[in-house]
Amino acid sequence: MEFGIGAALPLYAGGLGVLAGDFLKTASDLNVPVVGVGLLFQEGYFRQIIDANGRQHELFPYNEPAVMPVEPVILPQTGWLKIKLALPGRTVQLRVWQATIGRVRLYLLDSNEPLNSPVDRGITAKLYGEGSETRLMQEIVLGVGGWRAVEILHPATEICHINEGHAAFAVIEKARSLAAKENISFWDAFWASRAGNVFSTHTPVPAGFDRFPPNMLRKYLFCLECSQTGGLTGVEDLLALGRENEIEEEALFNMAYLAQRGSAVTLGVSQLHGEFSRRIFQPLFPRWPACEVPIGHITNGVHTPTWDSIAADRLWTEACGQERWRSLPADLQQKITKVPDEDLWAMRGEGRQRLVQVARAHLGTQLRERGFGPEIVAQADSVLDPYVLTIGFARRFTEYKRPNLLLSDLARLDRLLRDDIFPVQLVVAGKAHPADTQGKDMISAWIELARQSSHRRRVVFLEDYDISLAQELVQGVDVWVNTPRRPWEACGTSGMKVLVNGGLNCSIRDGWWDEAYRPDVGWAIGDGRGGDARQIDQADAESLYSVLEQQVIPEFYDRDSTGLPRAWLARIRASMSSLTPIFNSARMLHDYVEIAYLPLVKHTRARRAENCKIARELNNWEHRLRRHWHSLHIGEASAAQEKDQWRFSVPIFLGDIDSNDVRVELFADARGKAPAEAISLHKEQEVPGAINGHVYAGLVPAIRPAKDYTVRIVPYHAAAQLPAELTLIRWAN
Repeated sequence: MEFGIGAALPLYAGGLGVLAGDFLKTASDLNVPVVGVGLLFQEGYFRQIIDANGRQHELFPYNEPAVMPVEPVILPQTGWLKIKLALPGRTVQLRVWQATIGRVRLYLLDSNEPLNSPVDRGITAKLYGEGSETRLMQEIVLGVGGWRAVEILHPATEICHINEGHAAFAVIEKARSLAAKENISFWDAFWASRAGNVFSTHTPVPAGFDRFPPNMLRKYLFCLECSQTGGLTGVEDLLALGRENEIEEEALFNMAYLAQRGSAVTLGVSQLHGEFSRRIFQPLFPRWPACEVPIGHITNGVHTPTWDSIAADRLWTEACGQERWRSLPADLQQKITKVPDEDLWAMRGEGRQRLVQVARAHLGTQLRERGFGPEIVAQADSVLDPYVLTIGFARRFTEYKRPNLLLSDLARLDRLLRDDIFPVQLVVAGKAHPADTQGKDMISAWIELARQSSHRRRVVFLEDYDISLAQELVQGVDVWVNTPRRPWEACGTSGMKVLVNGGLNCSIRDGWWDEAYRPDVGWAIGDGRGGDARQIDQADAESLYSVLEQQVIPEFYDRDSTGLPRAWLARIRASMSSLTPIFNSARMLHDYVEIAYLPLVKHTRARRAENCKIARELNNWEHRLRRHWHSLHIGEASAAQEKDQWRFSVPIFLGDIDSNDVRVELFADARGKAPAEAISLHKEQEVPGAINGHVYAGLVPAIRPAKDYTVRIVPYHAAAQLPAELTLIRWAN
């Protein structure tokens, strides 16, 4: 839904869009055959201004394509590419634009076509349009229209990577198109096309998913023409893909559920987020253990060349060479550890000096445009000090990110800011959603603090946070603070951007920092335990103050006879050398290629061969199992110890199901140090006098009690991704 490439393409709201932009830049660097698909918004996200009273206001300047780095997609035969999309009672035409991102193309769809009605021209008016029906139309344009554009421009495309649930309708359009081409049923095509779909979820809580009323979906899904491909009983079949319980006809339609059910691989964006995502998607896998919910993770990374300063780039180039972020050589860490302390400290000083200059100029413009007099505007020239410990905090101002945690004890904060020996200064930026009154109040509180005469030189709030301002901040701050309420930060890439510049992180152990943190590379806030929000907030605030007072500030000002903070520089070196290569988008994209794209290419090619023979077989296999699953019965299991092993045997009555279509297993959940186990049993003999009854048996090491194991029956097909593609399961009583 959003792509944050740079200031010239304001088509993003925050971290999700910036990540998508970094992904495309990295694909260009590594020459990975990727195209991006999004929407060309007429207004995009808002620009922020802070009035004289410290209140946020929003402006929505028009994005004029003629002055943006985009151009129409022109086809030799038909001219400007326009995608036709059926909506209730009319057909909408979508113009297709392209932006060139190095060796990669970003295609952007736009409904502002003069032949469309005024309402339809407004579909792509604003990023995350107001009202659920406008949002639904945007997501249909993105998913359905976007995939149609891909098939016209890049018909050989095999993998569809859905970045958050907004684009999930692509899985329906992809299957519908394949069904029409191969003259097969929609569900045969769904099995074939799903093998090439990857879904990245970025939401740490269920409330963050887009959900729509079923009656609204019925009106729009009718227009997707899936019934013409056969195999459907109506739009209810499609609605079932987005429901928690497929048979609850009036349940809300969840876009993330559609994306998960329509993808062979679903991934969270950090290790911790993967764990919580398995809980979030657990309702789609009833009776499956949480550890087997098929949600993995690939931790995000940032496009380092976008975020490093001139000084940092020079230092890394001299130490590690020009191609370091393309190849990520094995000796990268070793080379950067050899950089002298003097060079590291010079880089940090240059970055801090640059940030102070930018902040003064930005604040001066900010005050001048709000109508303040020359005397007040002139004060901007004396804010901040290039030799003082500089802490940065910039992100969306919303309650769960707790941007005002540092304001919870103003007397304590005042002592930190006004200390003459070990002074601290804060640079703050961020936007609140236009409807988020609480977020706007948080911004006002920071501005009120910054305008006090006693703090004016030590606290600055910079308005209109965007990519350009973010680059300046991450290049100049000494410490980046992040204070989300755990586990609400799925990944949080802002702190990754300071790594290459020698900045250090002081953060709640949430998202990426939970797996990155070590005592020698930065600081952790809080203990990561849950509980009442007010108690957690109070405890985390106390931890933040303590870490700053007892660790961060003393270490920064602990200088040797040459004026260098040796312990601080050792921490910078450890952070730069060990974390920068890991939390880099080249590593991230390599993981996507190796873990998702290449394996799925093999699956999707196999399923599409011979007029989708395997896909049609899988569809029939699913129907057989669903129709006869109720006929399965599990008898009384027995366990006997044979030396150092348990020998299990259990009678299984398969009813109308072929034994080749299922697998009988022993399952034991994780207990203590013992991991979860799923062990297949083999068919040993028939049950006398029973129709399709068999005794299944197997040996298990007697490391844990026999009572830990339970017998179950699960679907089995060599070509299926289980349980992602079929969630049936039967347990022993």
